[in-house]
Amino acid sequence: MKWPDIITALITPYDDEGRVNVQKAAELAQSLWGQGSGGFVVAGSTGEAFALSLEEREALFRAVRQTLPPEVPVWVGTGSNDSRETWKLTEAADAWGADGMLIVSPYYNKPPHEGLVEHFVEAARRTTKPVMIYDVPGRTGVQVRPETVLAVKRRAENVAAVKEAAGTITALIAMHRVLPDDVRLYSGDDALFLPSLAVGASGVVSVASHVAAPLMARLALAWQAGDHHAAVHWHEIFWPLANQLFCESNPIPLKWLMNRMGWDVGGLRPPLTMLPDERFQGLWTAYQEALAAQEARPA
Repeated sequence: MKWPDIITALITPYDDEGRVNVQKAAELAQSLWGQGSGGFVVAGSTGEAFALSLEEREALFRAVRQTLPPEVPVWVGTGSNDSRETWKLTEAADAWGADGMLIVSPYYNKPPHEGLVEHFVEAARRTTKPVMIYDVPGRTGVQVRPETVLAVKRRAENVAAVKEAAGTITALIAMHRVLPDDVRLYSGDDALFLPSLAVGASGVVSVASHVAAPLMARLALAWQAGDHHAAVHWHEIFWPLANQLFCESNPIPLKWLMNRMGWDVGGLRPPLTMLPDERFQGLWTAYQEALAAQEARPA
């Protein structure tokens, strides 16, 4: 399977009645693929998975999968705070033909190391596809430690990647230094995209790529070419936008911005809700500045 530099954690668009708009999701994925996104995750936290039924998840996956070339990987978020639900979702996504499973650590109930190991091992055993363990302690209340990933990997060979979204370079370094060669590290924080590459990450599972995929692709290409001056240039242009996209809980700012850009992706499902325009003036400014700078070249 191809491992892209930029994997977009796709939002879930809704129509005026609040129903999942699978046609819009497919159009968005096709557009982003043409701009630099190399793969997609549907029904992740950015996709408001907490509010999606099994049928809606399947419809989203099939719509996105059908609109993209077969070599473009489409993963499904199958994590939940109930291990039995996670295992059920993983089995279902495997049957749909998902290219991989993104499995978040259980949220709210704060399981110990041993519970996390069983959660991930049993989920991985329910699919033949690669599994990406997702660590995001700011949302879940529990951190997946490197030794937990190693314990899972010893019992589940298809664990193939970690999305590290603890928000620090220290967490990325700690994870990368112990991972075996066949387990890739992805940043889950857009603002750390370039620093994560510098400490061994393969890429980023991204929110910002919805609105900055060309800029991010230039950053990645410059880094891979050894042109670190250019990579830093693009990072410094991109960084304010990446930060502003988290001025409120994700994906509220992103959906606000995409609607303003004309994508008409609809609102959010409760308890998430759209906020007044004045809350996003910093985001709008950062987006406009990044857009204006995209054609610039490093000195």
